[in-house]
Amino acid sequence: MGILFSAPQYEYDVIREEWLKSVEKIGQQGVFVGGAAVSKFEASFAAYVGVTEAVGVGNGTDALFLALKALGVGPGDEVITAANTFVATVGAIYHTGAVPVLVDCGESYVMELDSVRAAVTSRTRAVIPVHLYGQMIDLGEWQVWSEETGIAIVEDCAQAAGASVGGLAAGSFGIMGCYSFYPDKNLGALGDGGAIVSSSPELLARLRQLRNHGGELRYRHDIPGYNSRLDPIQASALQLKLDRLQAWNKHRREAAGWYRQRLEGIDGLVLPAPVALDDCSHVFHLYVVRIAGGRRDELKKHLQKKGVLTAVQYPVPVHLLPAYADLGYGPGSFPRAERLAGEILSLPIHAGLTEADVAFIGSEIQSFFAATATNVSGRT
Repeated sequence: MGILFSAPQYEYDVIREEWLKSVEKIGQQGVFVGGAAVSKFEASFAAYVGVTEAVGVGNGTDALFLALKALGVGPGDEVITAANTFVATVGAIYHTGAVPVLVDCGESYVMELDSVRAAVTSRTRAVIPVHLYGQMIDLGEWQVWSEETGIAIVEDCAQAAGASVGGLAAGSFGIMGCYSFYPDKNLGALGDGGAIVSSSPELLARLRQLRNHGGELRYRHDIPGYNSRLDPIQASALQLKLDRLQAWNKHRREAAGWYRQRLEGIDGLVLPAPVALDDCSHVFHLYVVRIAGGRRDELKKHLQKKGVLTAVQYPVPVHLLPAYADLGYGPGSFPRAERLAGEILSLPIHAGLTEADVAFIGSEIQSFFAATATNVSGRT
């Protein structure tokens, strides 16, 4: 069968019996939209993040879009985010009518405040810092800057469930934090799901309206709204997984340590910075290495032949995608993001990954680089 890149089926097996009992209860009650299961998870997740409330929505993209709509972002506005994020971040901005303004990433893949400052104009309404690959940006200095400028921080926490800096969780630094519960996330549903977290009473009230056709009460529609709700079947699965999230994230950090033991010192391979088991600033949604010299795709094919599934997040920066050509950027606009896109490779990492799996992957990567070095030496 090989080694899976991610393993939501492993997590399903862990919660299966409890979850099926909860689904049976939901079925008997006949409440398939909203209800106690959703309310319970929203309260639990808000407490976990350390905010007043969580508002469950249909998916992570909707979370970003509705958060911006709650702020009143629209035509004539600009929102700053990363060039090397998943396309959904930019799509959420675009569909509000605002203009996505992109910035380059740092060598550690995440956005840097200096780049954001340089991109600000009189039309900037918000910035979406992306906690990428499970690595959380320390937003302490960003908070001060936000208060000084009035530019709202809406955190993209899709890949950072369980991450925290200084005891403060992803999503609790900005005015709102947006989560995706796509099945392969650290906290993943058994289908689509998302949530927005906040401690602003005004924004929370507006979000509850926006997700439900513009009103919290049936047939009362106070504002134009949308239909984006987290369903109780997914909420019940998320509730069970939330109880295990800390342990699963610790396992991911442990697996990152196994990779380092096997791969450190290989010439031409750049590893993520080491992270202690109790350091929650990185929850390793992805374990991303870099291979320079145009050999990334060769290594990917080599591992695939050995039954090891890998991925590239993301092969093309957003500004070079046809969908967003009208933003006016082109090749060379964000050189770091463009260079890294050709070097990065995500190795398998998940709650079910074993040390033996990592040992096998490590040995195959070692063999690849040894063979490559031999071939290069032979040609010279």
